[in-house]
Amino acid sequence: MKEQLARNISIYRKERGMTQEELAQVLGLSPQAVSKWENAQTMPDISLLPALSRTLKVSIDKLLGYVSQDRTITIYEEEYKTQEYYWGTVPNQICYQVLQSMPPIQHIKLLDIGCGEGKDSVFFARNGYDVTAFDVSDAGIEKTKRLADQFGVHVDVFKADILDYRLESNFDILFSSGVLHYIKPDFRKEIFDNYKQYTNQNGIHILNVFVNKPFIAPPPEKEPNAFKWYSGELLAYYQDWYIKDSSEVVFDCNSSGIPHKHAMTKMMAQKISALD
Repeated sequence: MKEQLARNISIYRKERGMTQEELAQVLGLSPQAVSKWENAQTMPDISLLPALSRTLKVSIDKLLGYVSQDRTITIYEEEYKTQEYYWGTVPNQICYQVLQSMPPIQHIKLLDIGCGEGKDSVFFARNGYDVTAFDVSDAGIEKTKRLADQFGVHVDVFKADILDYRLESNFDILFSSGVLHYIKPDFRKEIFDNYKQYTNQNGIHILNVFVNKPFIAPPPEKEPNAFKWYSGELLAYYQDWYIKDSSEVVFDCNSSGIPHKHAMTKMMAQKISALD
């Protein structure tokens, strides 16, 4: 818990645009005290938690890591509450790239980051991968479990916010489709450093991200927690990895019932040890 609380204090302090010195001043403490919290050297006294919660504008439960959100993050929470699968149950085409690049001929741990209703997670589990998945939507998690049960496979799925969650154990494959725009620019380097650190040697990341283009109109969905990416930005976080595949595509979409277009960067990168 100490490490998670330390990380959360740092994350939410930065979200408020506060320095360690400014947070310390509000709480009547020394900057060194806040620094020790964020380095997990010490923990705040329990009597300080209400003031810390008010200052950072986040619940005590969320600070301590007991819940993944205290406000609506995604517009799809309501969409996922229907009986039907909003995105269908056919896996994303890039799932087949995973099968080709690292087939499950041995035990392979795969993490689906932002699994939505679980169509890709369940596809991977059906093909023999050891699948862990998370999403911020309660309805999406329940539908992932339901779909896994329908096909008689297991997916270790749990609720987490992509901004809060950090890996603490290793995976062979990290997969994410249509989710990374929820990561605020200020947190991208830290989050991708964490993802890379907890990837096994020769492991792969298969990711895509919507990119901003001046000749494509903004999507009709009004997502308050979506943040722009730019061409080449995703690749910049993997300059020390082997880029097995990278492309940028423009495609038609009708997800909201209103025809529109998206531009998307797709990337597959592999972790390879440096030469001595």
